[in-house]
Amino acid sequence: MANETKDNIEKKRKNMRRRRRIKAFRLIFTLVILCLIGSAILFVGYSVYNAGVRVYNEFADMYQGYTDRKNARMGSSDPKFDGYTNILILGVDDSHLQEADTILVLSFANDTGDSRIIGIPRDTWVTSRNYSGKIAALYGWGGAPGLVREVSKILGISIHQYIIIDMKTFADLIDTLGGLDIYVEENMDYEDEVAGLSIHIPQGYQHLSGEEVQKYLRFRGEKLGDVGRVQRQQKFIKALYAKVLQLDTIPKLPAIADIFRNRMETSAEIFDSAHLANVLRKMSSNPPLTIMLPGSENLDGAWVPNVAEVEARMSELFPSHDLITQSIPGDADSEQISD
Repeated sequence: MANETKDNIEKKRKNMRRRRRIKAFRLIFTLVILCLIGSAILFVGYSVYNAGVRVYNEFADMYQGYTDRKNARMGSSDPKFDGYTNILILGVDDSHLQEADTILVLSFANDTGDSRIIGIPRDTWVTSRNYSGKIAALYGWGGAPGLVREVSKILGISIHQYIIIDMKTFADLIDTLGGLDIYVEENMDYEDEVAGLSIHIPQGYQHLSGEEVQKYLRFRGEKLGDVGRVQRQQKFIKALYAKVLQLDTIPKLPAIADIFRNRMETSAEIFDSAHLANVLRKMSSNPPLTIMLPGSENLDGAWVPNVAEVEARMSELFPSHDLITQSIPGDADSEQISD
C-alpha cells in the first residue's frame, strides 16, 4: 500500500513536471511568434516608410526638375501677372522650320476667363546678347524658350506657357472644327513656286477650309504687308474663338484634344494641367480684345516697337489686381485698345 502511494505521488510529480514543460514550451512558442509578428510589422513599417520616402524624393526631384525647366523657359516671373495665364503661340512653316511664321500672345484672366490677344509682327526687330535681327528668325537660334524670353522682354509681361503648331496640324485642326467663316478684305492672288505657295481667294464672305485659312493668314498684300498679316491673324483668332464656343463643337472635342495631345509641342506639363483646365473652363463668351505690338516700320522693312506706347498698352491690358474687375470688354478703356 505504501509502495502504491509512493508510485502515485511520483506519477503526479512527473505529470506536473510534464505540464510545466508544456506550459513553458507554449510560452516560449508564443513569445517567438509574437517576436516574429513584431519583427514583420517593424519590417513592413520600415519598408513602407522607405518606400514613402523614396516616392516623396522622386516626386520632389520631378517637381524640382519641372520648376527648373519652367524657370529656364520663361525666365523671371513677375507676381503682378499671377492673375493671368499668358501663352505664346508660335506657328511654324513646314517648309522652313527655322522661323516662326506666326507669333501671338493669348492671355486669359484667371478669375473671369476674359481673354486678350497681342500680335507680334514676324519682322519685329530685336537685339539681344547673342542675336540681332527679325524676331521670326530668332526661333532658329533660341527655339521657343528664346522667343518666350524675348517676347516677355518686349512686352514687359510674364509668359507662362508656349505652344508650337506646324501648318499641317493647324489646317487639320480647322478642318476638324468644320472650317471657318471669314470676311476676306481683298482679292488674294499670290504665287511662290520656291515656297510651293499658291494663294487664290476672292474678296467677300468665305467659308474657308483649313488649308485655305492657312493661305489667308500667310498672304502678305502690297498695301499693309506684315501689318495686314497680323490684323488677319487677329481676325482669325476672333472667328476661331467664336467657333469653339458654339454647341456643335462639343462632339468634336475628343478629336481636338487628340490633336493637342499628340501633334503640338507645348511647355505645359502634368503639373500645369489642372490650372489650364480650370482656366479654359472659365472661358468668357466675350470676344477677345486684340492689339498689335505698337511700333512703326523702318526703311529696311523691320518693325520697330514703340517702347512708351507698348508700356501704356500693357498697363491697359494688365491692370493692377485691384482694378482687374474694372477692365472688361465693353468698358471705355477696353474699346480704345480693341480692333
